[in-house]
Amino acid sequence: MLNDTDTFSQEPQNASEMKQVLEVALLTSSEPMSLDDMLRLFAERMERATLRMLLDELKTDWQNRTMELVQVSSGWRFQARSEYLPFLARLNPERPQKYSRATLETLAIIAYRQPVTRGDIEDIRGVGVNPNTMRQLLERGWIDVVGQREVPGRPSLYATTRKFLDDLNLRSLSDLPPMETFIQTGTEEFVL
Repeated sequence: MLNDTDTFSQEPQNASEMKQVLEVALLTSSEPMSLDDMLRLFAERMERATLRMLLDELKTDWQNRTMELVQVSSGWRFQARSEYLPFLARLNPERPQKYSRATLETLAIIAYRQPVTRGDIEDIRGVGVNPNTMRQLLERGWIDVVGQREVPGRPSLYATTRKFLDDLNLRSLSDLPPMETFIQTGTEEFVL
């Protein structure tokens, strides 16, 4: 327990102490932290450039450790390095959720062409979209309704969410591989 003579009984006085405050906040947060969230950690005003410099230093400090500081769509977070994921998977032997080809195609269309209506997806795929596919993506939090198209019937427009980007470790949609990298083969399968 800290008392008045301990290091952090007052506001951090230097960059090293500020980095420690950022580090503990990021390590204990269950969700990525935005720059605004991190700025609220400090009573005194801090420039965003200073905060970014501290984050870059923290990233460097953790460079050769088991965790890494990464920036995703909704902010910054610590996560295990990919080489340790097989070991961590043993702690939670749940099988990862598998998605049908139709679900993945639908998600890809939304990600690359957003905002799109269900009709747009059906036109691109050439088949109807199963309502369970859309429900599954909505429940997962990977897509959301972002409006309605101004046409008769006002169909819902779908787009991907920050959770989609966070779950795939992407900062923005521009981090997706270019659509040109997908080559369609004669068997209608897509190859990276």
